[in-house]
Amino acid sequence: MQNALDLPPDGCIMAGEVRKGERIPRRDPPPYEEAESFGQAITRDGFFNTSINDANQYGPIGMMILLFIVATITGAAIKLLESL
Repeated sequence: MQNALDLPPDGCIMAGEVRKGERIPRRDPPPYEEAESFGQAITRDGFFNTSINDANQYGPIGMMILLFIVATITGAAIKLLESL
């Protein structure tokens, strides 16, 4: 009897390599290139490519800054709606 969580047989539609003990196929890592500083990373790769696509080692820092920006906009919108 086959369990619903068992891996599908070989020749399945999913792409990527499934290693022993894993259920989700791995994807190829995105292109990655080191940068000298956060400023250089933003200038060379762009803010969204750095933070969303992890184009360099400053991706987590870019994501924190993006989170701060989104949280500030959300807080300002809530405060504005509250005062209506």
